[in-house]
Amino acid sequence: MYYLDLIFLFYGMLILIVCILVGVAFLTLLERKVLGYIQLRKGPNKVGFIGIPQPFSDAIKLFTKEQVYPFMSNYNLYYLSPVFNLFLSLLIWMCIPFFSGFLSFSLGMLFFLCCASLSVYTVMLAGWSSNSNYSMLGSMRAVAQTISYEVGLALTLLSFLILIMSLNLLDLKVYQSMIWFIVIMLPLCMVWFVSSLAETNRTPFDFAEGESELVSGFNVEYSGGGFALIFLAEYSSILFMSMMCCLLFLGANFLNVLIFFLIGFMSFLWIWVRGTLPRFRYDKLMYLAWKSYLPLTLNYFLFFLGMKIFFFTGII
Repeated sequence: MYYLDLIFLFYGMLILIVCILVGVAFLTLLERKVLGYIQLRKGPNKVGFIGIPQPFSDAIKLFTKEQVYPFMSNYNLYYLSPVFNLFLSLLIWMCIPFFSGFLSFSLGMLFFLCCASLSVYTVMLAGWSSNSNYSMLGSMRAVAQTISYEVGLALTLLSFLILIMSLNLLDLKVYQSMIWFIVIMLPLCMVWFVSSLAETNRTPFDFAEGESELVSGFNVEYSGGGFALIFLAEYSSILFMSMMCCLLFLGANFLNVLIFFLIGFMSFLWIWVRGTLPRFRYDKLMYLAWKSYLPLTLNYFLFFLGMKIFFFTGII
């Protein structure tokens, strides 16, 4: 029976990964369509019916291109970095709280924090191993930015830990059965969304890939399959962060079809922000993290901690 459970778990994980990759493919199509209409043009509409097979034809094109690599690059790290980047962004999905068992365990929030913090190293190694000044500068920016905004994300999750007294993501559904957390934590929801934009290196915080000055940033030396893997990892992270936002603030009810529409809407917000906001200045990005979001999340954390202490000691 134990082996049957393992086989069931393996096939469940495989199906989930395939569904994520298909979701990522259509998210790229949605982004290109939405950005097209924002800029008063059509977007992809030539391949197949209204351009629906476009992501798959792009994937075939990228993975069949000739692999080139810089002569002075660190060959092994250069090739392995995109693979580990995608591996970590898919591994992070394993803590998704399915009611069928799966890998929903009591330390889901901790697992999320560990996997999210490890993804910094893949970007850093991708930039360093390319042995290019531009890619190195892009990876250094990405590391500083990601570490800065992870502090805000961790403190937000600590607020939830104090509030529900559990690291299990399934418990979020129980505590939001009457009222969604976004009602009582709107500022934290906004902090989470903006920090997620910074965490996934998206506009207006895309300094790691600042096309205007860094020629695509840390992935400037990648082409073909390596570039496609980095691309897939980025969009997989966007979908996951959208799902985490719905888990933390919008009900976390996976038995309701509404949650999937909410995840789709949150993913659409990423595209909407990209189409409308200009890029931040780098020093302002750091000031935002350390001078605005850190005090705000810290105050929320201390507020919830105080409320819990008062509640358990019977003062209120």
